[in-house]
Amino acid sequence: MNHKIYLYDTDTDSIGTGNLSSAHIKLQLEAAAGRDVDVHISSAGGSAFDAIAIYDLLKKYPGNVTTYIDALAASAASVVAMAGSNIVMSKYALLMIHKPIAGSGGNADELLKDIHLLNVVQSRLAAIYEDKTGLDGVTINSLINAVTWLTADQALDLGFIDSIDDYQVEITNTAIIGNYTSNAPAFYQRYINKLLNPNNSTMNIENRELIEKTTSVLDKIMNFFKKVVNKQTITDKGTLHHAGELSEGAEAYQDEDMIKPAITDSYTTSTGKKISVKNGKVEKVVEPEAEPEDEEEEALPENFFKRSGKQKDIQNLVQEMKAKLHAQNALLTEAKAALEEAGRRLNKTHTEIKNEIKSDFTPEGSKRSSKAKTEADPFFAPKTTLAQNAVKKAVAR
Repeated sequence: MNHKIYLYDTDTDSIGTGNLSSAHIKLQLEAAAGRDVDVHISSAGGSAFDAIAIYDLLKKYPGNVTTYIDALAASAASVVAMAGSNIVMSKYALLMIHKPIAGSGGNADELLKDIHLLNVVQSRLAAIYEDKTGLDGVTINSLINAVTWLTADQALDLGFIDSIDDYQVEITNTAIIGNYTSNAPAFYQRYINKLLNPNNSTMNIENRELIEKTTSVLDKIMNFFKKVVNKQTITDKGTLHHAGELSEGAEAYQDEDMIKPAITDSYTTSTGKKISVKNGKVEKVVEPEAEPEDEEEEALPENFFKRSGKQKDIQNLVQEMKAKLHAQNALLTEAKAALEEAGRRLNKTHTEIKNEIKSDFTPEGSKRSSKAKTEADPFFAPKTTLAQNAVKKAVAR
């Protein structure tokens, strides 16, 4: 039978005092004499130094140590809980971590020493949490600084505990898998526990349903990245959407989200390139034949359209023209939208400018105001009589 140790707060005792001190825990471990130990915790904390001492005692104990968070493992008590090779938390319990606190006072120099000591202590506590969870130091210290309260589910997800005690019979599959994974590294244990967690009922569903759910999530992720790299090629039968170059073996789609595969058919681009698509994949790409330069046009013979070869050329030209029309329509749509936007802005600007134009000119001698302003002479007005006469003659002509 496992030896049981209870670290429960009393009216007078907390971590570091009475039956919750490191000295008393040492005596209990000696009495256990190497047998497996179950440490039950329900404490609001206490001395950080005693908590580290108890943590070391439990870690060095030769037998197997399982720690149970029965109601609360807060502050220093959360450090003790991390000592278990297997940490079990009640589904109703809470785990809390925070910055260490010093209750001493004194002058400025003494307070600065306390600050330095508190920072050193926090680094040691953070290292204990890091070793258990596998989380990085930045994440752990951010949780510490924020005074973080964790439910059993949250603690399990973050790796602070190994399992949740929900008072139910363990699923057979979970028990079998647990026997093979109990000694796995903590990094892998965290993800295994997510699957074994009875609360998410993952192990209770049919394998087919689990596979379908997983596939659905992966498909959504893949579709997101496909949409990010979406490229478009306009053809005689509409637009083909694809990632990367539209070469042989590439996937082609009908929609921008790149979900619906392109219809099996032969497509012609505006440049004359022919693309054969089957089951959503490009089978063949044929580049257009180079047209001869400086070749004089010849009169078409009467049987031009009766020749199968010439008829095929005409069909190809029609397909190219369709593709070009698709491309032109797309450009015209964009141009129309741009022109409408420009017109809207122009009208708005014109109205705003019209409303802003105001004149404060009042004719000289106006009866409306004794402070009437006279219009200033334009900068080009002739000043001398000679110049004025020259302007009159020029205008008369």
